[in-house]
Amino acid sequence: MNQKRYRWEELMTLLEPFHTQAAATARNLCRTTGDGDDLYQEAVLRACEKLHTLRDTSRFRSWFFAVLLSVHRSRSRRSVWRRWIPIDDTNAADVPDSGEGIDREAASARRMSYALSKLSAEQREAVVLFEIEGFSMEEVASIQESTVAAVKSRVLRGREKLRTIYEKSGWDERQVKSARQPVAPKEPVTEKVDRMFAIDPTTSMGKGAHHG
Repeated sequence: MNQKRYRWEELMTLLEPFHTQAAATARNLCRTTGDGDDLYQEAVLRACEKLHTLRDTSRFRSWFFAVLLSVHRSRSRRSVWRRWIPIDDTNAADVPDSGEGIDREAASARRMSYALSKLSAEQREAVVLFEIEGFSMEEVASIQESTVAAVKSRVLRGREKLRTIYEKSGWDERQVKSARQPVAPKEPVTEKVDRMFAIDPTTSMGKGAHHG
């Protein structure tokens, strides 16, 4: 077996336990599902190329997410010109909300994706990893190769900007519910948004502050 084939199979073995979460994170970092899938595929290829630099496989999960964010930032810089070109996607504000089942969930997901796209790359990463994917502040800091204080600042500013976007758009996603209840493994997007906006941005955001 050649070395490249061996690295690929080793990568797939290490990635298998959380590849679904990683793919979902990539989609949440991007405006469209297609861009998210492209980001994830590029991150997998980059990880395969760099796998030989990983000395401790027990750290693979945080290492892979760091690779994912690195690729995300590179793609963001390469596509900066797209801000002047209308994206081929329905404006989130135009998505109807039937208030029922899948339609409501799809509309909420579209609105959240639209709002997240308005954040800076680092703010979007911090909010997605901490608020949606459930990483602790310390884990996000490690993945972003930053400090806990910097991550807290990004999450705080990201929350404020998202809240402003939702309020100006007239989207009513906030419900009166506990912000510190455990997150269900397959929590609907609407629940994630509700939880995000139920949190007072001035409260402590320490490790596991709202994940149980």
